[in-house]
Amino acid sequence: MTNIGDFDLCERLSPALPIRVTQVIVGLLCVTAAWVVRMIFDIIAGGAAPFALIYPAIMLATLFARAFAGAVTAIIMILYIWYHLFPIEGSFRFANAAGAFAVAVVAITAIITIAIAELFRRTAHKATQERDRQIEDRDLFLAEFDHRMKNNFAIVAGLLDMQKRRANNPATAEALEAAQLRVDSIARAHLHLYRGSNQPGTLEIRDYLGDLCAALSESLFLKGGIILTCDCDKAAVPRDRAVSMGLVVNELVTNAAKHAFPGRDLGTITVTFRTKENGWLLKVADDGVGMPAMAAPARHDNGLGSRLIEAFARQAGGVISTESDQSGTRVTLELAA
Repeated sequence: MTNIGDFDLCERLSPALPIRVTQVIVGLLCVTAAWVVRMIFDIIAGGAAPFALIYPAIMLATLFARAFAGAVTAIIMILYIWYHLFPIEGSFRFANAAGAFAVAVVAITAIITIAIAELFRRTAHKATQERDRQIEDRDLFLAEFDHRMKNNFAIVAGLLDMQKRRANNPATAEALEAAQLRVDSIARAHLHLYRGSNQPGTLEIRDYLGDLCAALSESLFLKGGIILTCDCDKAAVPRDRAVSMGLVVNELVTNAAKHAFPGRDLGTITVTFRTKENGWLLKVADDGVGMPAMAAPARHDNGLGSRLIEAFARQAGGVISTESDQSGTRVTLELAA
């Protein structure tokens, strides 16, 4: 019903066309369309039901250009049929009282049709306006919520950064930096969630992971010959799963950047995301020195990174596996859609 409210031609064409001009034009177009259909009917069954097409023409004119357009359509069609077809062709005279009564009934039912169609149009237009108002209120709320959340994330990141700069213990500074990167990963997921280009409650994973990788490359000071690349398919991923996937990428890329290239100036870390039948495949690989036998993906954090990766993988609803040799480390997260 609300779609009808979006097709008020008087409102759409104003002020380029005055409302009355639009209504007359719509009325004439509806009359013309009914006349064409009438000609087809006359070929099949000449003279049958002369007033039958008045009502749909009136309804269309009223719905798209208000009651006046319906009245224009009704007057023209009733007069045309009265004069040319009913009851005496080429005359406004009536053969008997029944003919006059028939025309009167058609005129009354035409007025009722216009009234009903106009009531429906106004109801639909009011519903459309209410829908638009609710959308505006929602957008305003989301904008305010987005602004507050950005501020909250910025405050948390700022506090972590301040504590990191004051930390005397390198291990403490490293832990705070890792926490800061995790907060940034969640903040970026939030940013992509409220950009309005996705399905409700989902993130476009290619944009999110691409943005996250760019931020990680800058934050981890990946310069010179060590580069981070991101190659992802497009997919709308539920928000919570996307956040968990982003945190997995954050942990794995951070580990690779810090530990995969000791004493080397050249190297590549690659993040890939692929869609497959009934699922997705997320992979983080490096061409570094590999991990010691039986080592977890996280190396120098007393197992915290490893436990976090496993926890984030479970939250994402996936199964994680690791391969490592002298050519590098490859961590794969398989997820069901």
